[in-house]
Amino acid sequence: MDILDAISPVDGRYRGKTEPLAGYFSESALIRYRVKVEIEYYIALLKELKAADGNIPEDALRDIYRNWSLDSARRVKDIEKTTNHDVKAVEYFIKERLDAMHSTLPHELVHFGLTSQDINNTSFPMMIKEAHMEVVRPMYVELTDKLQSLAMEWRNIPMLAHTHGQPASPTALGKEIMVFVYRLREQLKTIDATPFTGKFGGATGNFNAHRVAYPDRDWRKFGDQFLKENLGIERQQLTTQIENYDYLAAYMDGIRRMNTILIDLCRDIWTYISMNYFRQRIKAGEVGSSAMPHKVNPIDFENAEGNFGVADALLTHFSMKLPISRMQRDLTDSTVIRNLGMPLAHTLVALQSLQKGLGKLLLNESKLHDDLEDNWAVTAEAIQTVLRSVDYPNPYEALKQLTRTNEKVTAESMKAFIEGLDVADDVKQRLLAITPHNYLGYATEW
Repeated sequence: MDILDAISPVDGRYRGKTEPLAGYFSESALIRYRVKVEIEYYIALLKELKAADGNIPEDALRDIYRNWSLDSARRVKDIEKTTNHDVKAVEYFIKERLDAMHSTLPHELVHFGLTSQDINNTSFPMMIKEAHMEVVRPMYVELTDKLQSLAMEWRNIPMLAHTHGQPASPTALGKEIMVFVYRLREQLKTIDATPFTGKFGGATGNFNAHRVAYPDRDWRKFGDQFLKENLGIERQQLTTQIENYDYLAAYMDGIRRMNTILIDLCRDIWTYISMNYFRQRIKAGEVGSSAMPHKVNPIDFENAEGNFGVADALLTHFSMKLPISRMQRDLTDSTVIRNLGMPLAHTLVALQSLQKGLGKLLLNESKLHDDLEDNWAVTAEAIQTVLRSVDYPNPYEALKQLTRTNEKVTAESMKAFIEGLDVADDVKQRLLAITPHNYLGYATEW
């Protein structure tokens, strides 16, 4: 398929940005994960039941999924045309490969005692875990590190704050960027603490078939060890036919919170660009508007915001829908969970756009300086607080009368106000030393 024929932009327009996820969330990848679960289970079961006289060709069996190819996936899909069941097609595919190996291993131990969801509900957590650890998490970390680097670069740059869109007590540009670093790292801790778990327990989660066939075995212990040691995930202890999806929902909510924080960042940077606090590097040949030649639009931050928004909408639906299933199982989760790659793909597009946008930023320090100089009224908080500390009568009201008028407060008018105060000379000197440029608290110390 040509990418120009793709219905979804993550497989079309943005394919170059989302390609790293194809190995985890494509149809071929899903089949490969299913084959891996079946093969690993088959090997573990042969050992548990001592069904191969100790002669298990583990490498040859594992090569069935290790040496995966599109031809392998196509063969499974061909079988599915007959079975009309995707997981049963995987079982038959493996039995075909056993025949091709001229194996004398017991074929009917393939998929023994399992239901489809024992395969799906282990494959999908493995997909998510590996995609997160190998692709998604490193990109969040890379972006966070980039933000910290910028925060350090701009650590000592005073900036007029804006609360409710109005001038407010000054801050430092670096600190405002570092706020996002702090938030992202705190949320990443939560995600890191969220386990990846799967369901493995037969048709309704009770190992019914296993226990009736081999009542002398501890199948719950077997399942716990198999998922942990062979698949790298934890087994949910009590389930219906399908996994509970609670931890998967927690993971999705964690990613959504990360993305929401980054939407906040995109909007802040977009606003700072509109205020001329930042300019953007111009690339030769690029066009900002089809009609207005002068335009250099903050398109990377807009693209990132839009894609984070799409991702969050999907993540919200998944986290609210997947943990709900009628009685022991309905099929509504099946079509939803197949789209797991979509929100992560949009997240990848957004992260790369945001990185690109950050790389274009050029600090316009003179504009930040001018805005501070133009807003001496923001020192009113500092002055009235110092006056409170020396028990000066009604300082808030005095500063309110000075600043809440139609006349602009300037360095000169603030100096005249201070000079007219009936306070000790040392207090007066402290007040005269306060400027919008140095009234920063701990904004440069973190």
